[in-house]
Amino acid sequence: MIKAKGMNAGYGPVQVLYDFDFSVEEREKVAIIGPNGSGKSTLLKTIMGLTTLYSGEVEFEGQDIRTLEPYQRSNLGLAYLPQVGSTFENLTITENLRMAGYGFPKEERNERMEEVLDVFPILKDYVHDTVKVLSGGMRQMLGTAIALMRRPQVMMFDEPTASLAPNLAEEVLDKIFEMEEQFGITVMFVEQNAAMVLERCDTAYLIVNGRKKYAGDAKKLLNHPRFGQIFLGVESYDEAPAPQV
Repeated sequence: MIKAKGMNAGYGPVQVLYDFDFSVEEREKVAIIGPNGSGKSTLLKTIMGLTTLYSGEVEFEGQDIRTLEPYQRSNLGLAYLPQVGSTFENLTITENLRMAGYGFPKEERNERMEEVLDVFPILKDYVHDTVKVLSGGMRQMLGTAIALMRRPQVMMFDEPTASLAPNLAEEVLDKIFEMEEQFGITVMFVEQNAAMVLERCDTAYLIVNGRKKYAGDAKKLLNHPRFGQIFLGVESYDEAPAPQV
């Protein structure tokens, strides 16, 4: 669904990604991990058109999207959920969902609202409350529901469990994977809690200092005896001792 080759990207004159190749198949669950500041979020933002792309190719379902604005990429079926700022805090849950359904006929918008609230039933008890009174976990669920209103084909999550207690983090991830199964959505994660997503995903990309250091089976990377050193970029995957069978 997504294919990128030789991406060099950053913010204005500050380059963050270097010669990055990346691909995602339909229904693939992809974990993007690495140390802080390594370029993980920049990768998602580049796919969404929110960075400066100096050179390289970016395609979605065979279409060159390099010149498309973020809203045009959204219309094609891409959704990006930032770590913060994915909801309107002074609006109610209902108003947030209505904003997400802007442009749809009223009947279709209401139908989609019911659909996403069925995915996150805990939100139904707070539909008339403003977002600022919600817990962190509920805000993440609402942000996901807002994106789901557009019925995307791909959802990119940037640190969905950040600042959440372990039990809430598990609950948020459980809901995301339930949604992935129910709607057939391809999901991509940038996540600091690497083990939590690697054990659930198909494919892993490890980024260190803006460069790809591993691309392959997620569980194979997680189970490597020198995973900690590889994750921090102290050793490359090829140089690390192979797992003992």
